[in-house]
Amino acid sequence: RVTILCNKITGKPQGFAYIEFADNEAVENALLLNESLFKGRELKVAVKRVNQPGMRGGKGKGKGRGRGKGKGYGKGGAWRGRGGKGYRPHPYW
Repeated sequence: RVTILCNKITGKPQGFAYIEFADNEAVENALLLNESLFKGRELKVAVKRVNQPGMRGGKGKGKGRGRGKGKGYGKGGAWRGRGGKGYRPHPYW
């Protein structure tokens, strides 16, 4: 099976494809074609790499707002209010 990736907007091929082979011998024969010329263009043949979970390195950005730039109201976020009721400080006795 051959999958040729195309540009979503123009519909033109992006210049590479994924090929699924029936057996390992066909894969080995295809790898022998790496860096050979086909119609004046150099072929690059490589085995598809499998993404390993946790191999990105570093912590990444992650989700959530973090502590970035705030509006200076301090910790706790009491100024944001709850459900549109506005800021209600605890009454002093």
